[in-house]
Amino acid sequence: MRLDLHMHSTYSDGSDTLESLFEMAKEKGLTHISVVDHDTTSHVRPAKRLAEKFGITFISGIEISAYDFKRNRKVHILGYDFRDETPNIDELCKPQLQRRHLHSLWQLEQIQRAGIKVTLDHVMRYVTDGGILYKQHIMNALIDAPYTSVDYKTLYQSLFKGGGVASGDIRYVDAFKAVKAIYADGGYAVVAHPGQLDSFDITEELVSVGLSGIEKIHPDHDMEQVSRIVKIANKHNLFLTGGSDYHGRYGAILEPDQYILQNPMKIPFIN
Repeated sequence: MRLDLHMHSTYSDGSDTLESLFEMAKEKGLTHISVVDHDTTSHVRPAKRLAEKFGITFISGIEISAYDFKRNRKVHILGYDFRDETPNIDELCKPQLQRRHLHSLWQLEQIQRAGIKVTLDHVMRYVTDGGILYKQHIMNALIDAPYTSVDYKTLYQSLFKGGGVASGDIRYVDAFKAVKAIYADGGYAVVAHPGQLDSFDITEELVSVGLSGIEKIHPDHDMEQVSRIVKIANKHNLFLTGGSDYHGRYGAILEPDQYILQNPMKIPFIN
């Protein structure tokens, strides 16, 4: 059994289509995958059809972009194996998607006003299945260099970070509400990459509202963070997940097999 439970597609901020993800999964010998596109479940039904075509088990997934208001930092919540109908998740996430789209349009306007020649039509060519504009789409229209290159990082930092003309972010949903919504729709809520966003403290607090798991395997985790994750999981009886957090050309280049779960134990939706 070989699993990658953290992948992104063109339904949010990944550069690869669902079909491409399944093709790659088949080539790697994966038996189970989950695509956890941001704040949407619109990819789930087409992914289930592709799972039958490729002979791979697909687990319904989402990554909700949430916030820890106590500590004033982001915290991402993964949801797995929820029901086909997701009224609670949709009620929480659909307004957030619209905030994302409008904010990205604002960012594009600021970049244009700064004298950089890029059109809305050009940028929107990269917005396909999901229909929501992300910073990654704007960057794709601005530069051909890969995500990991110095040129890409320099441009990204100058535009979107610090005092950049397009800096700033949207209002995110409360992490406790995200966990509750996933639970209400029959799913399992998991804190994503706690080492990346320093989500350790809130992870323990979210157990009281139905948190089921914590992500152990992730490209940004070091061994010290993994040890801390395992201790939290054992203390609160949480299951452990993991994956590559693959975004295609919109993310870091990964060694494929390094972030694959093999023969996982105690994940309730994995047979």
